Amino acid sequence: MSATRELAERFRDEIVTLRRALHQVPEFDLDLPKTQQLILDALEGLPLEISLGKELSSVTAVLRGGAGPGPVVLLRGDMDALPVTERTDVPYASQHLGMMHACGHDLHVAGLVGAAKILSALQAELAGDIVFMFQPGEETSGGAPIMIREGVLDAAGRRADAAYGLHVGSAGQPRGMWSSKPGSFMASADQLHVRVIGAGTHGSTPFRGKDPIPVICEMVGALQTMVTRQFDVFDPVVLTVGRIAGGTKENIIPDDAFFDATVRSFSAEARAKMQQVSTQLVEALATAHGLTAEVEYIVGYPVTVNNADEYEFARATIVDLFGPDRFRERRNPRCGAEDMSYVLEEVPGVYLNLSACRKADPNAAADNHSPLADFDDSVLPDGAALLAELAVRRLKRGSDG
Repeated sequence: MSATRELAERFRDEIVTLRRALHQVPEFDLDLPKTQQLILDALEGLPLEISLGKELSSVTAVLRGGAGPGPVVLLRGDMDALPVTERTDVPYASQHLGMMHACGHDLHVAGLVGAAKILSALQAELAGDIVFMFQPGEETSGGAPIMIREGVLDAAGRRADAAYGLHVGSAGQPRGMWSSKPGSFMASADQLHVRVIGAGTHGSTPFRGKDPIPVICEMVGALQTMVTRQFDVFDPVVLTVGRIAGGTKENIIPDDAFFDATVRSFSAEARAKMQQVSTQLVEALATAHGLTAEVEYIVGYPVTVNNADEYEFARATIVDLFGPDRFRERRNPRCGAEDMSYVLEEVPGVYLNLSACRKADPNAAADNHSPLADFDDSVLPDGAALLAELAVRRLKRGSDG
């Protein structure tokens, strides 16, 4: 067994206890004082240079290797929870009403703390530096670009050479299974908000007004047709209208109506095209009916792209550490989005999935973001060991990779 796995087992109880403490105090968005303090308490006594965020409750910790200068490796874990009321029966369930670590970020934090403990124990043999990035706000406004702006990528005094992160899942794959893919791994996530402005009147005399309701309905259908006719099926776009609103009563034609959509894409080219053509389409349809459209297209998280070389390095490390049966290469990208994407735009690296599913049948388990999502924290030592092992091996490769 590798030194990192042996050390991970030594720290098992500590990181499981930390994860369960974090699970009880889920916090939302960028201001996570209790989570931040638990991280600081867990890192106390380690040979780390620690700094706190100014605009958010982040923690950045730098470990200086004792074997001379070398590359800089960044390891990232997100900290925030979701506005979900927990419905599991675990004894360490959320104590914050209406909040839950339903996406497993408590495991991400505990795993990264575990990696910090392992690498601190190996400090004397590390030729280079390691940056531990504890990041709020992944589920909401995007903490990663704020931390980048505040200097996390250069926290060691020079730019990171490689970046690694992992995400746990509560369903879909057997417990302990790793997965990822090279290239586009997760989608970009944008928002399309449309207000169609007409003229209200009595429902019995629609010709006296300008009815926005049928125009909104036509737009929704036309957008779906546009996706199938203007975009390459092998560079897909997913557009989902999740909200439509308009009117107050069945016999009143309203002045306006609204719809909101999420837009997912897997390349910068498809993303830019979607912003242009969706706006043009809804504006033109409104004009064709004698109405007007106010369109807001909000650009969100970019595509999460795994560097091909770093992906192969991480895959080989997983196979070497845990065996070939513990890794699956995904055939297709995931439609979810991740603000780790901002880090990977700046630094070559890889984002990985680790299944923490409790059920024997992964397809019968509640998925991430569900109030019933239940993560098995027995995988924590493996997560911590892999992050640490990636850092150890990447430092040995040197600055040129």
